[in-house]
Amino acid sequence: MMNNIRFYFFTDNLNESIIKNIYKFKNIAIIYKNNNPNIEEIKIIKKFCKKNKILFFISDNIILAKKYDADGFFISSSNKKMFNFYHFKKSFCIIGSAHNMSEYQIKIRQTCKSIMLSPIFYNKKYSVNKILGVIKFNLISRQWRTNVCALGGINLRNLIKIKMTKASSVAFISLISETKIKKPVYYF
Repeated sequence: MMNNIRFYFFTDNLNESIIKNIYKFKNIAIIYKNNNPNIEEIKIIKKFCKKNKILFFISDNIILAKKYDADGFFISSSNKKMFNFYHFKKSFCIIGSAHNMSEYQIKIRQTCKSIMLSPIFYNKKYSVNKILGVIKFNLISRQWRTNVCALGGINLRNLIKIKMTKASSVAFISLISETKIKKPVYYF
């Protein structure tokens, strides 16, 4: 399972350095996440994904996901709405994020096939007390009957620690956008 791990990258734009870093990953998907969608950026990212055979997801906007024929839909932890996905293609993938068991139950009702549990490592968004770490991450996720994705504070130094978890995928923002990756990422 670790050899087929999926990497999810959250972004609202592409630039030359991000594109170079994306090429360093095998089995990556891009999630377009922006509260004020930029149609031109969506088109650029969609075209890039199609050209490079990368899965393309849109976050929290079902209308844009349908309009731009996204490969999947990401439902953030704060989004509690129930969606109707019957009019999408069979290969359409629904993923979500959760911080605890109650949010996990909501994501199950929203038919998420994979759920991101966060934050596993320290990042600026959460206080030190909210960080799960590998042990708490495993304790929470072992009760989950779905694919688990590690999210939050993931960088090149702690990426190797994901091997110690039940995670079948990894999601990040700053790993690609703020880091210059020198060689391909083959940790798994």
